[in-house]
Amino acid sequence: MTLQPFPDDWSRALVVVAHPDDMEYGGSGAVARWTDAGKEVTYLLVTRGEAGIDSIPPVEAGPLRENEQRAACAAVGVTEVEFLDHPDGVVEYGLPLRRDIAATIRRRRPELVVTGNFAARWPGGGLNMADHIHTGRAVLDACRDAGNRWVFPSAGGDPWPGVRYLAVAGSPQPTHGVDIGPTFDRAVASLAAHEVYLAALGDGAMADPEAFLRSQAEVAAEQLPGATLAVGFELLTL
Repeated sequence: MTLQPFPDDWSRALVVVAHPDDMEYGGSGAVARWTDAGKEVTYLLVTRGEAGIDSIPPVEAGPLRENEQRAACAAVGVTEVEFLDHPDGVVEYGLPLRRDIAATIRRRRPELVVTGNFAARWPGGGLNMADHIHTGRAVLDACRDAGNRWVFPSAGGDPWPGVRYLAVAGSPQPTHGVDIGPTFDRAVASLAAHEVYLAALGDGAMADPEAFLRSQAEVAAEQLPGATLAVGFELLTL
């Protein structure tokens, strides 16, 4: 499979993911490329990841993980980060989530929306989790909801039918790629910013963020001509 170059004919992007750290497993390297090029990128987190650390109560973990996400975003040139406060671990696909995401799309008016993998499995076959699946499905629908003035009128804002692309990071079926060689160090820094969360995962693959990201980026680069380090996205045209 050969990845196509990621399109450049857009100026504003909104990243919508379920948890702090979801975008940092390679995707943030692309974000750094985009912000370096002068594009406006903002983040919307469905939860604060408060249920993600077994040894830290949610009331403490939520603010901690929010701060780690803000640091991760700063590493790749993103300053605008919002949180919806849906409960971590039990995110539900449905009208409330679609409405909240659509309202943000109307306000931010992106041409590109980025989310995480919402297929049943990850590349390599591992099972995905409900929060990711429900968030991604809601993002896809909200991109269209945002453009219909008769859908969620109580959410406010003028309709925004201008979302042209939905890019799915971590998809098992990538179609396009971004060369992250020039921003790889910042991609590593963005993942490493989740210091407490990664430490709680133990001594597995995440013990060395640089080695983990490099191995993933080298595999993706084999499919993107001219790149030595890359990240893939499944790109849907809306």
